Amino acid sequence: MPRSSIVSLDETPWYHCVSRCVRRAFLCGKDKVTGKDFSHRRGWIAERIKKLSEVFCIHVAGYAVMSNHYHVILYVDRDMALSLDDREVIERWTRLFQGTDVMRKFMDGEELTDGERDVLLRSVEEIRGRLYSLSWYMRTLNEYVARLANKEDGARGRFWEGRYKSQALLDEKALLAALAYVDLNPVRAGIAKYPEESEFTSVYERIEAMNGKKAYDERLMPFKGNVSNVSKEYGPSERGHSKVAKGVSCCHVTEIPYEFHEYLELVDWTARHIRKEGLGHVDVGAPTILKRLGIEPKGFLELSRSFLKEFGHAVGDSMRLRKRSAFVGVRFVKGMRAARRALG
Repeated sequence: MPRSSIVSLDETPWYHCVSRCVRRAFLCGKDKVTGKDFSHRRGWIAERIKKLSEVFCIHVAGYAVMSNHYHVILYVDRDMALSLDDREVIERWTRLFQGTDVMRKFMDGEELTDGERDVLLRSVEEIRGRLYSLSWYMRTLNEYVARLANKEDGARGRFWEGRYKSQALLDEKALLAALAYVDLNPVRAGIAKYPEESEFTSVYERIEAMNGKKAYDERLMPFKGNVSNVSKEYGPSERGHSKVAKGVSCCHVTEIPYEFHEYLELVDWTARHIRKEGLGHVDVGAPTILKRLGIEPKGFLELSRSFLKEFGHAVGDSMRLRKRSAFVGVRFVKGMRAARRALG
């Protein structure tokens, strides 16, 4: 499907994106042939994911960086981009790219001719659109990492196997399923025993901050209210806006619509159930949030194992998937059976 059909901000601002290394090789992990360890590249990706949120009007809700691929859950804030004035648009863009002579004159306060003003206006509006473009965010992320890796290897050629895969998250149930799926990648792969040991994931980073082992990185979207119910670092600011990184406007920043302690309970519950037979069980009922969102536990567990396989370009309950198929003009949207089973 064309990218314009997959990404529709009128339907949803939430998207799950995935990029894999070429031939799915372990270019961010340990090379079993040479024994060389490239795990430090996972840090490059994790930092770049959050760094770009300071420039783009796209916020990071969750991420997981594995040895041969990464996941990221993003909130595209179009309203934020449209609220920026021309100077803010240029200032953001020139953190990553070289501006034009006309832009530099404008930023320096020099007088512009009518022709230069027209050129500036067209350029600013084009860049404004890029600041809330999922494609530009992913392109800027992947190109940066590929150049660093190729330079380190003294090599040329592809680092990523192709364009990124994206899924529209059409409702809160889909967002919740995607967050849990992404944060539990290391546990599901057998790399980590517990979510709190899953390095290079958003849940690991949030738990470390909650326990006071590191400062909370405000480039990650906050959860609803006080994320930990303990640390004030997670809470909203005194003016009622969520805390964000320096230089990023906070007027359009939203919160992930769940309490963090409930989300942790859900992640822990799910992690126990995706283990091998006999390694874990839960004696208590499902987390409150499952009942509140109307998620069937058994179906949710199946979804946590095969999120990418079950759904295509969009994730949501069966009603929203039917609306999606009508919106994009197709008779069938992959994932309808899984949606009925797990999300209603």
